[in-house]
Amino acid sequence: MNAMRIAKGLGLTMALVALTGCGVFQRDPAAPPVETRPASEILDQEIYGDEGPPSSTIWDLFRNRGDNEQIGAVNRYIWNASLETLSFLPVDSIDPFTGVITTGFGTPPGGGQPYRATVYVTDPALDARSLNVALMTRSGPASAATVLAVEDAILTRARQLRQQDSRF
Repeated sequence: MNAMRIAKGLGLTMALVALTGCGVFQRDPAAPPVETRPASEILDQEIYGDEGPPSSTIWDLFRNRGDNEQIGAVNRYIWNASLETLSFLPVDSIDPFTGVITTGFGTPPGGGQPYRATVYVTDPALDARSLNVALMTRSGPASAATVLAVEDAILTRARQLRQQDSRF
């Protein structure tokens, strides 16, 4: 059985050596040279087309851009309610411009299982569609009922914060 494998391996090796000697793997010297470009040029052409990347100057920093309202447009009530509701979790990273809050593992008060959360606030509206919560346990994703309960608690607290704000 082993002798058969060795014979097959030697046969394949001899066939590759014979093909290499025949010039199968050689480039035709009469063929035009292959042009190569840096990867940055190829990516720029794919992203920006034939115009190339837009040029910018130092004065672009002082120009008024029309999309200023869209940068960091998250609902402040949902944002603050998320931080308050999940205050028992250690915060890993916060980015108010994209609306993402990432936490480490922590145990809720009165609970025994540790959770880790990622909260994504997508819209400036105080609406349930503006909030996305992902909960993880050490053994995998948390149950849908737990995620729904956390989302409800965050939205309830956000409504309370808005009502408190409207009194002043």
